[in-house]
Amino acid sequence: MRVLDLTSTFSGPYCTLMLADLGADVVKIEAPGGDIARQLGAATVPGMAAVFLNMNRGKRSVVLDLTTQRGQADLARLLPTADVLVHNMRPGAARRLQVSYEDCARHHPGLVYCAIPGFSGDSPHADRPAYDDVIQGASGLAAVQSVNQDQPGYVVTPIADKLAGLTAAVGVLAALRHRDATGEGQRVEVPMFDTTFAFGLLEQLDGWTFEPPVGPPVYPRTAAANRRPYRTRDGHLCVMIYTERQWRRFLDRAGRGSVLNEPRFDSIGRRIANADALYGIVGEIMLTRTTDEWLAVLDEIDVPCAPLARYEDLLRDGDLLERGVVSLVEHPTVGTLRSIAAPLRFSSTPVVAYRPAPTLGEHQAQILGTP
Repeated sequence: MRVLDLTSTFSGPYCTLMLADLGADVVKIEAPGGDIARQLGAATVPGMAAVFLNMNRGKRSVVLDLTTQRGQADLARLLPTADVLVHNMRPGAARRLQVSYEDCARHHPGLVYCAIPGFSGDSPHADRPAYDDVIQGASGLAAVQSVNQDQPGYVVTPIADKLAGLTAAVGVLAALRHRDATGEGQRVEVPMFDTTFAFGLLEQLDGWTFEPPVGPPVYPRTAAANRRPYRTRDGHLCVMIYTERQWRRFLDRAGRGSVLNEPRFDSIGRRIANADALYGIVGEIMLTRTTDEWLAVLDEIDVPCAPLARYEDLLRDGDLLERGVVSLVEHPTVGTLRSIAAPLRFSSTPVVAYRPAPTLGEHQAQILGTP
């Protein structure tokens, strides 16, 4: 399967990274200056920064200036060879560059065309510029972070970008299944706003699930101020006590079994409604032992838990290295790189191929037959 990748930054490249990991031939079509991600994050070689290297492995690069007739003619030559085209431009920009769905379908009616705009094409905001921070704010995700801290905040990863990219990959696969069954191509639109809005409200809709509302649109368990890694005598531990059995075992072992007799904690529904108070009690209990002592106790009573991990520690973790989740690979121009494996495990078709992220225009002659 060939994918023409006209994306940049995070959302689109994450979609096409998923497709490359699944075995697609992803041809990354870059403007003469290259994807801006080539400049994002740490770098040892100009134009090959960390974000680009991580987001664009497994792809091939050509340079096309779509503002010129030559660039548009080269794209028109490539379109019939492709199964999928992905871009994350605004609708107006796609039309100006003649890469709208109508433009592309004229050259290839069976094309699966995927657009990942900030806002839906039928939205009044369709042609507004949008990056992850803007979408986190516009979708309500940034505001809901303020329920357990002093002010609104962004999730410390471009989650709106990556959610849209992952959702787009699912949409592309569904459209390919339809094309294989019928021969019919189609347009798939995955707006970042709609994706992040739907993602956040799966549980946060809560009381507003009903009309009239029976409570606020906030899920009380995840919004609890005391929902955080618990401090122990010598560190922090992440604990998730959820079922009736887990609560009884934990509180009995802590000598606090009577807590579950209180009306506010005597059922799972009431425990969720009063999660902040209950988590406050757990926090007091966790201070009575060391992290290792608690790990032994919680493992014994089958309560989910894990020490608080930091990326620096995980990247040196022996198990992750042995299983290839973290590995060192050689890049022909950058040198030795640390790589994170695709999180997909197939019994018959494992993800094994590795092509390092391309230099700008590296595959120009190979794909277009021109230098």
